[in-house]
Amino acid sequence: MTEAERILIDLLNLERLEVDLYRGVGSGGETSTRIFGGQVVAQALAAAYRTVDERLCHSLHAYFIRPGDPSIPVIYQVDRARDGGSFTTRRVVAIQHGKQILNMSASFHVRDEGWDHQHDMPQLEKPENYPARTELKEKYLSALPERLHGELMRERPIEVREVNHVHPLKPEKTDDRNQMWMRMNAAKQADERTQQLLLTYASDMSLLSSGMRPHGLSWFTGEVNGASLDHAMWFHAPVRFENWHLYSMDSPWTGRGRNFNRGSIYSEDGILVASVAQEGLMRKVQRSS
Repeated sequence: MTEAERILIDLLNLERLEVDLYRGVGSGGETSTRIFGGQVVAQALAAAYRTVDERLCHSLHAYFIRPGDPSIPVIYQVDRARDGGSFTTRRVVAIQHGKQILNMSASFHVRDEGWDHQHDMPQLEKPENYPARTELKEKYLSALPERLHGELMRERPIEVREVNHVHPLKPEKTDDRNQMWMRMNAAKQADERTQQLLLTYASDMSLLSSGMRPHGLSWFTGEVNGASLDHAMWFHAPVRFENWHLYSMDSPWTGRGRNFNRGSIYSEDGILVASVAQEGLMRKVQRSS
């Protein structure tokens, strides 16, 4: 297990403070200036799981209310909304500085049987045929201030291979389809719940940038103020995140300072594992005259 993988696993191991009250680490995620959204959602789901027996999450719906401060812990308060015959519902509030930074509802379901169908996975080359994220980042180091090199090249826990990469410093207008392969080797030791937590964390990676692609924008161009506004996720099949998964994303709409993005996550053998939807802020940066 790499150090980055260990840090992520530790992030999902919350400290119990009281009945239905937990504390999570704020630092260590994908970003350093604010808490990575996928980290807060995954920790909120971890807190909910502490109050649920046996059943697995089938859906969650979260709203990001304030930016998270990575310099301090996050408190998670769980409300046991309902324990039914087939479904369990939990509400979780994430708190920093005495204020909500996220609230989330999650639903858990007994194992059940029914009719099955799914959309086919897009036909793409194997992940090994695409460059690693570290290879791509090395190309841009010389164009960035030296003070940013450390953060850019910091080891990340999840291995990513982008299918249709966009140059972050000189992005060209392109199709909104945004696809990448991803996996985490250390997940092979994880149970079913932790597998879901890891996929939840990863589901926030690159999703918001899908809506920027048709406009030739990126986080590095200095033209966009962006942030995730909400995040919804549905789990369809068991997760084995030590294996490659295809995250196939698109953005059907942008407008009014917002963008809407959605994604389908497939196992390498074509099983639709999860679906994701997210709306984000996509506001023009106001230049001072």
